[in-house]
Amino acid sequence: MTSHTSGFDDEPDYDARPDLVAEPPHPINWNLLTAADLEQELLELNRWVDWLRHTYGLPASVIPPYWHRHPELLWELSALHLHWLCAYDPDQNGSAPLGWHRDFADARQRLRDWVTASGTRFDRDRPTRQTIWPGEEPAEHAEETAIIDRDEDFVEFVLDQVEARQKAEDAFYASIDHDTGEVRDE
Repeated sequence: MTSHTSGFDDEPDYDARPDLVAEPPHPINWNLLTAADLEQELLELNRWVDWLRHTYGLPASVIPPYWHRHPELLWELSALHLHWLCAYDPDQNGSAPLGWHRDFADARQRLRDWVTASGTRFDRDRPTRQTIWPGEEPAEHAEETAIIDRDEDFVEFVLDQVEARQKAEDAFYASIDHDTGEVRDE
């Protein structure tokens, strides 16, 4: 048995994944990932969030099915995942898991607050409402959509995000002058 598994079938076995590179846990800046890294990190976070919600019996008021469509939830869950990885690292102090559980209690309250503010629920979702500041254009009215197949939506979401990130990367590299290595003014 490894330090990352408890032997239960529903818990991810991080050591058995051949595609994972052994490296120290590190914070993820979702804004700066390449398309390929974005895909890998979203898939890994999704796997961990699924384990977390099952292991701790978390309701949709803490982790709703469409958490991935709400940046505030994605960033919080990503930070919680990093904290968990560090707390359960074999080189960590023996009291680190207790600290993680203490911080997990605080994180659950923040997640509840964000779920309430965002409007995402167990069976329906809408984009998080944004406060429009004076001088800004009014936002489109966000319609609620029914949640029919969460896993299908997650795959579609990942593919859309990776495609958008790849387009941004391609546009950036196309703007580089290959003779000077500088970004062209266009």
